[in-house]
Amino acid sequence: MHEISMNNIWYVFCLMPLLCSLLKISALTYSITTSQSLNDGETIASEGGSFELGFFSPGSSSNRYLGIWYKNIPIRTVVWVANRQNPLKDLSGTLMINSTSSLVLSDRNNSVVWSTKPSNGGQDLILQLLDSGNLVLRDNRDGNTDVYLWQSFDYPSDTLLPGMKLGWDLRTGLSKGLSSWKNFDDPSPGTLSNGIELGDYPQVVMWKGSRKFFRGGPWNGLRFSGAPELRINPVFGFEFVSNQEEVYYMYQLKNKSVITRLLLNETTSSRQRYVWLEAEQSWKLYASVPRDYCDNYALCGANGICSISDSPVCKCLEGFKPKSAQSWNAIDWSQGCIRNEPLDCQRKHGFIKFSGLKLPDTTHSWINKSMNLKECRETCLKNCSCNAYTNSDISGRGSGCALWFGDLVDIRTFSDGGQDLYIRMPASNKDRPPARVVVIIVAAIAAICVVLLVSYCVCRRKTKLEGEIGDSITECPKEDMDLPIFNLATISHATDNFSVKKKLGEGGFGPVYKGTLEDGQNIAVKKLSKSSGQGINEFKNEVKLIEKLQHRNLVKLLGCCIEGEEKILIYEYLLNGSLDSFVFDRTRGKLLDWPKRFNIICGVARGLLYLHQDSRLRIIHRDLKASNVLLDKELNPKISDFGMARTFGGDESGETTKRVVGTYGYMAPEYAFYGLFSVKSDVFSFGILLLEILSGKKNRGFDHPLSQNLIGYVSVKQYKSLNSSCVQISNIFFVLGLEIVDRRQAT
Repeated sequence: MHEISMNNIWYVFCLMPLLCSLLKISALTYSITTSQSLNDGETIASEGGSFELGFFSPGSSSNRYLGIWYKNIPIRTVVWVANRQNPLKDLSGTLMINSTSSLVLSDRNNSVVWSTKPSNGGQDLILQLLDSGNLVLRDNRDGNTDVYLWQSFDYPSDTLLPGMKLGWDLRTGLSKGLSSWKNFDDPSPGTLSNGIELGDYPQVVMWKGSRKFFRGGPWNGLRFSGAPELRINPVFGFEFVSNQEEVYYMYQLKNKSVITRLLLNETTSSRQRYVWLEAEQSWKLYASVPRDYCDNYALCGANGICSISDSPVCKCLEGFKPKSAQSWNAIDWSQGCIRNEPLDCQRKHGFIKFSGLKLPDTTHSWINKSMNLKECRETCLKNCSCNAYTNSDISGRGSGCALWFGDLVDIRTFSDGGQDLYIRMPASNKDRPPARVVVIIVAAIAAICVVLLVSYCVCRRKTKLEGEIGDSITECPKEDMDLPIFNLATISHATDNFSVKKKLGEGGFGPVYKGTLEDGQNIAVKKLSKSSGQGINEFKNEVKLIEKLQHRNLVKLLGCCIEGEEKILIYEYLLNGSLDSFVFDRTRGKLLDWPKRFNIICGVARGLLYLHQDSRLRIIHRDLKASNVLLDKELNPKISDFGMARTFGGDESGETTKRVVGTYGYMAPEYAFYGLFSVKSDVFSFGILLLEILSGKKNRGFDHPLSQNLIGYVSVKQYKSLNSSCVQISNIFFVLGLEIVDRRQAT
């Protein structure tokens, strides 16, 4: 017994060096201190396991680099490299914290390959990799763990991660810009770089070498002028800061389950946003710039404007002509345009308003954040070299002033999300209508003559129709309503005269537009289509129903408008639109993880329970479907579109109708075939909706080898899932949806 014990002790003693080595590696898992080092073959992981620091060889190269990559993604994706321009030639690399509080990477000869600047740190320093991907050096004795002596986020490579700043530290003069890898095998800086160009009105720019290649433009309070797609969404939050200490752009993740990165790609000469798709185990390209031909910097030269829908894409701004007609006709626009009539400072000038634009290069611009648009115009008029002006901040009602001096360069049009720009013109040019306006006026006069000729024929019919409408409106007196009554002019102005660009989609009885009221409040405007089939009774029904309903999962009615033949409802505007645009879209559907889908299901159920049980009158919706569930900015659901709803007293539970309305695929069988509807009809629709939310597939028009309808398909799939060893919560909800529609079909 004694002999065995001694043998065990001997074995432990022999293994002691190996155990110490393993303990040393274990200690390096999350950080290293001044007494430790990191050798090739060892790594540091962030505490949450998101990122890893270590040595790697890119592509087919045998060179070694110190870098950071995603730890749990099978495709090694490097986001930061230390020794980009000075690779190690073998596996001898060692990283340590030296006596000057610097990070030092050395080779087998103890030659310094890469290092950071000395810092004023103490003796107890720690190097730590955070879950954000930021490698930080800090004093371990400092209670404030957010104070860093050095951090990798200040020295980006080719990737911008959430929380990284793209811009400048004006206190130290440090530029925080991206630079592409030279190629897949070589992380040294390529020709492509991306950063913030300083000036009175800072702008984001991409360069190829020293030449501007793409310009995202200045920040306008909501987004960069040249990036209309940069909108508020449930995944990303954007921030731009410009003060005396720093200027930077940064994005943050609202949905922490999303993995995303911005990459500057030398091969494609573009900046790309990628999102990791866990189900497909691959990176998905989400967005890329330059996005089209018009994004090429200054493609149309000075005072030219690029419109991707035109052919050719370049033309001169109104009031300008090609500097060289011969070159312009040869599709060489580089010389740009000059004024038809030079500006004379002794004469009066005015401005022509251009809309939907990317603002010009701000290199020769000036900004004042306290001015309003009127003061901005007056300031520009007083300076003869001022060629254009606009609001520097378009959020809310607009504020601030931006002026441009000299030529206007790199302007393009956007179909949506562009800005207004007021360009200086001689008064004669401003007052003289363009040729196209003359043509329009002549055509309008001719049209008026035709209308006058025809009007007599329809006069009596029109008078009769107006009388009928007047009678109908009398049946819907405004004083019976407890909500605001808007006039048509206000709504027309809010929607840019019901512009197609403002159209959000089609509701049950007509188009729905986005509008903005005078106070900056966004609204959704439902305009009754004359051919929709909804008469004044259905309109009255929707108004009277919704104005009394107060529930967080029902859309809020803000007011209505009844003028002449127009019948309009004004709702709260919900940022993320309808549920169907997420559930049935493969890309946007990735944003709906299980907790969000669960929240949507419960929210719709709460709203439906309120209609059926908790409101003053029992209300049957009769058209519950994915397109009639709207999502706010936090993806909370709200049931909408009550044009087909019916009300019942406390003792009533259903009715029979000969006019079956609603959407096939969501209708309960007894309603679709016999016109019998009740609260159970809505429950059936909810069951179908639940299956669609969970599966991401439409019930209407569904076809699959397993079944010709979604209910049968889910039944087969869930039978297999429930007979497996692992049953997820979502499977239980699938069964619940099947149970709902099964019981409804049986009754």
